[in-house]
Amino acid sequence: MGLVAAALGLALFAWFIQRIGAALIWEGIRDVGWGFIVIVGIAGLRFGLRALAWSTCLEPPASLAFSHAFGAVLAGDALGNLTPLGLIASEPTKAAFVRSRIPLGTAVTALAIENILYTLSVAAMIAASTVALLSSFELPSGMRIVSIIAVLAICVGFLIVVWLVWRRPALVSRVLSMIVPKTSHLQSRVAQLRDVEDQVYSFARKRPWTLLRVAALETAFHALGVLEVYVTWWLMQGTPPSLLIAFILEGSARFIIVAFKFMPLQPGVAEWTTGYLTQLLGYGTAVGGTLSIVRKVRTVFWVLIGTILHVRRGVAR
Repeated sequence: MGLVAAALGLALFAWFIQRIGAALIWEGIRDVGWGFIVIVGIAGLRFGLRALAWSTCLEPPASLAFSHAFGAVLAGDALGNLTPLGLIASEPTKAAFVRSRIPLGTAVTALAIENILYTLSVAAMIAASTVALLSSFELPSGMRIVSIIAVLAICVGFLIVVWLVWRRPALVSRVLSMIVPKTSHLQSRVAQLRDVEDQVYSFARKRPWTLLRVAALETAFHALGVLEVYVTWWLMQGTPPSLLIAFILEGSARFIIVAFKFMPLQPGVAEWTTGYLTQLLGYGTAVGGTLSIVRKVRTVFWVLIGTILHVRRGVAR
């Protein structure tokens, strides 16, 4: 499915380039020039924030040097972007990458906590940018209805999270204990998973100040995303956009990544969706498509760095 989706995405990407005009898009990319170094640097800082958030979630006395956490995040992100497995590939890769530094179970627990907080921050970012879009611009009725439904769905999701934290049900381990035969040696793994769930549920109660620090890091991650859109637009167009436009476009980019994570690098979909949005906002399709292409190039850059880290570590099946 991932390969088929990628092929369809490449076809959509080719159609988009033909429709907009390769010369117009190339002009926007050329205008970025050496500013691309700044864009790559901002993206690197965002990876650094995710690495710092993960290491902050580790249960003392366990600790992980920033350089090791940063390398693991890059390696995991590369695998998640290059395969249709997304988080299923990227997050275990991060834990495996540092298994010689800290126990695997400790790394997995911290990753689970960081991913929950990151997911909540992404949902909040998408909801807030959608509300900003709805309140600031006139949208087609169909798109308005879909946007309202999306915001309501995110609100329901937050209520479910509150219920889970309050009731603390062992959902995953309970289901697996019913599936795995009682005599199977895998029952010991289910028990370990139950311990992970307990630690995730008790994190906020036991370490409230750490929770706030991680939440601040996740917020900074999205703030840098808005800054990246702002700087990229400024370099392309010669004049900066409003912070509102940058905020809406970053929220849209987060939604595209979440919705099409099964498609490696989301070719075509990101360009067409962003171009359609900038056209609705009155700036034309080319600026949105070019913006998305520039951001994809910086993604490919960091994917190459993560792949090099894989090769240096040694690739095994």
